[in-house]
Amino acid sequence: MKRIIIILLLGILFSPFLRAQHKPFKFGFEVAPNIGWFRSDISDYENDGSEVGFSWGFVSEFFLMENYAISTGFKVVYLNGRLAYPHQVKLNDSVNDLGILHRSYKTKYIEVPLVLKMKTNEFGKFRFYGKIGLGTSFLLTAKGTDKFIGETEKISNDEKDIKEEMKTIRESLILGVGGEYNLGGSTALTFGITFDNGFTDVLKDQNSFDPEITHQAINNYIEFNLGVIF
Repeated sequence: MKRIIIILLLGILFSPFLRAQHKPFKFGFEVAPNIGWFRSDISDYENDGSEVGFSWGFVSEFFLMENYAISTGFKVVYLNGRLAYPHQVKLNDSVNDLGILHRSYKTKYIEVPLVLKMKTNEFGKFRFYGKIGLGTSFLLTAKGTDKFIGETEKISNDEKDIKEEMKTIRESLILGVGGEYNLGGSTALTFGITFDNGFTDVLKDQNSFDPEITHQAINNYIEFNLGVIF
């Protein structure tokens, strides 16, 4: 993987020197509604439903050859989801109530992708693409709304700041397909669908029910891309 990334970066550096009949780079803007959810490998940690989110950002393409480009940039991602796991609440000095905590997460990241984009030749004004690469995201904010269902109590809490309970960096595999519609010259309308598959744990700290268990979950999302590139 490291060798592939090095080769792609070298391609970016030398792409302006390629003798091609197209611009060596393009820039644009993109927006994308998304659907996010959690998954966990820990027993009793379960996805509690998906949530709608949104992203926006700037994209750039550096061409290695006419139909192959490195796409990067940055985007702000509002990534949400719900998770349920064992939890306990202290009722008084001697009594704890055991149950399940249902937490709704609202997070905001800045993501920096590094993606290889492979395009077809034009069919009229259309061309299509596939893309694969990596994404590194940095946590900006995290809010949580809790609903605890115990053996004796049902407790709902207002939204609170949970940034200290989440890891700062999220890594992901990016896969996508889509197309471009030529608006004239080098300007094109872009559209597509992207699966952003997280592969690093985004939670930290120990479970209150069993301190030997460290919280663990991965958040994923599917987004529907719409943008303009020049």
